Amino acid sequence: MCGIVIAHGIDNPAAERPRLIACSKKIRHRGPDWSGCYSGKQTILAHERLAIVGVDTGAQPLVSTDGKIILAVNGEIYNHHKLRGQLKHQYKFKTHSDCEVIIPLYQEMDKDLCNLLDGMFSFVLLDESVTPSRIIAARDPIGITTLYQGWSSQRPGATFFASELKALTDLCDKIISFPPGNVYDSRDQSTTRYYNPSWWNGDLEGPEAVIPTNPADLKLLRESLEEAVRKRLMSEVPYGVLLSGGLDSSLIASIAARETEKVAQAQAEARKRKLAESRSGPPTPGEFDVDETVTITSWPQLHSFSIGLENSPDLLAARKAAHFLGTVHHEYTFTVQEGLDAIPDVIYHLETFDVTTVRASTPMYLLSRKIKAMGVKMVLSGEGSDEIFGGYLYFHAAPDPKSFHQECVKRVKNLHTADCLRANKSTMAWGLEARVPFLDKAFLEVAMNIDPKEKMFSKGSEQEFDADGCPRMEKYILRKAFDCSPDGKPYLPRSILWRQKEQFSDGVGYSWIDGMKDHAASVVSDEAFAKRAERWPDNTPDTKEGYFIRDIFDSLFPPAAAETVVRWIPRADWGCSSDPSGRSVSIHQAAYTAPPS
Repeated sequence: MCGIVIAHGIDNPAAERPRLIACSKKIRHRGPDWSGCYSGKQTILAHERLAIVGVDTGAQPLVSTDGKIILAVNGEIYNHHKLRGQLKHQYKFKTHSDCEVIIPLYQEMDKDLCNLLDGMFSFVLLDESVTPSRIIAARDPIGITTLYQGWSSQRPGATFFASELKALTDLCDKIISFPPGNVYDSRDQSTTRYYNPSWWNGDLEGPEAVIPTNPADLKLLRESLEEAVRKRLMSEVPYGVLLSGGLDSSLIASIAARETEKVAQAQAEARKRKLAESRSGPPTPGEFDVDETVTITSWPQLHSFSIGLENSPDLLAARKAAHFLGTVHHEYTFTVQEGLDAIPDVIYHLETFDVTTVRASTPMYLLSRKIKAMGVKMVLSGEGSDEIFGGYLYFHAAPDPKSFHQECVKRVKNLHTADCLRANKSTMAWGLEARVPFLDKAFLEVAMNIDPKEKMFSKGSEQEFDADGCPRMEKYILRKAFDCSPDGKPYLPRSILWRQKEQFSDGVGYSWIDGMKDHAASVVSDEAFAKRAERWPDNTPDTKEGYFIRDIFDSLFPPAAAETVVRWIPRADWGCSSDPSGRSVSIHQAAYTAPPS
């Protein structure tokens, strides 16, 4: 993952270059490894690089062999080797970068290339072979990467793009969050959707809404997630997993641990063969059974990372999961005061005033700094599962399968405003890349087309159990898919596999949320809170905590920035509190039944 800043349609790129570089410097935390800049006829592309793949040769912007196509990318293309092999015409690659394949794909397919990309990405491609120069800009299907588009009343006809809002605030007086799954074309200034999966319109009302009826294929579900994790281990640098001890992160960690073990075994076998070839004659029996000949360095042995208040639910569960999986586990604690001290920085990096996102991002932001200090550049994370499977506790109140599915689709469509934004910006604040296997396109196609009746769940006194004694709780089919293993080795302890869902901000310790609320109550007066609607007629905060966060946001960003923010609010018409904490759901405490032994 990296950072990009682009200006297109400007009169004097040479004169504007220093200003654009200054704007790009604001997001250098996203790419601390190198900076690059290209000035064209009407366009400037600036790039801040975090080197994960093609470390030695992948500096950007990338330039085609004829020098007429220039590319700046933030993200990872997991199927780049496959795409290189599918090119119709021979292309001389200059780097080992996974992103360079976008250039020959554009030459062959124009902007239709977007549907072929399997990964997380935001890119801007400049074509100087046409007059006037043309750019296309695109964002990955779900919005795992962040991208903003802006315009300036002082520069009519110019268009700007950046990975973060803060890079555009000195350039633009109108800024939007560029929509995921879309591509922009400067030729006609159009923005069109390229990502149209079979499940996309499931949230519509009326006959256009298609509610799936496919039975849950647990084997396909399991294998699709395993493949999603496998492809995301593409890395030339140390990596790890974020492990909260909840179902989602623990499953990702379990799969990653298995895949990493396979890599370690393959490396050990390769060392044996190499050593054997270097000696005269075949090795004697048992010659390579000693540990010294197959020693593996600490990477790629899987490392896991967790954070919480002392003795928090997540720390305890993560410790248990890590012990079971055999990861090299790193546990960090923070205090409520340390979290409160970090909030202004968190809001600066997040660029949102959504309470849910700020709550959950603060510990993730603190943990990311610790991880980067260890030399780790990439981690796997479990975002997306709750939206896909209706895992939030409030989903128990869905009146029927259709409503359940429609809410799932809406939540997945809005992931870029909440969990994806948190995972991207909390980590990239420290130059750490987070990859999210649950949002793999192929996995989504499987999981989002399952009959919602199979996703619905019961809780508390209405709890149901299947024939194996497993509770039909939230994300039941996902849990059940990993309740058995083809090789007989369990994926997780049953107490983790069947652990109740916690919001991340709850799991790090209930005192964290309570501490935020108490602090907000102490710094926001009743008089100021009473006049909140006068100050913010739109998106009016409904709690002092929301007021406190919005006040900080306004001190950091201009008024136009608020237009890019979408708040995460549970379904009030399903009897849910406006407080996003899982504890606000009435069944939260009743749901704590003993997990299967």
